[in-house]
Amino acid sequence: MSLRNQDWRKVVKALGKLGFVVKRQSGSHVIMEHADGRWTVVPRHDPIKAGTMKSIVDDVGISEEEFLELL
Repeated sequence: MSLRNQDWRKVVKALGKLGFVVKRQSGSHVIMEHADGRWTVVPRHDPIKAGTMKSIVDDVGISEEEFLELL
């Protein structure tokens, strides 16, 4: 599995497993925040492209492999 072409619902669920919660929604984007202050934006469209997924993983602060295990 790769970061390419992920479903936004799976991404939100995986971030939830890491302790992120939906803070708010702005248009077609979900803003998720962690209790320690980290946050990221997940676009609500399918598929989420690989470059955007890389940015989300970087915001979260884990490796791509760790994130893929959560999906």
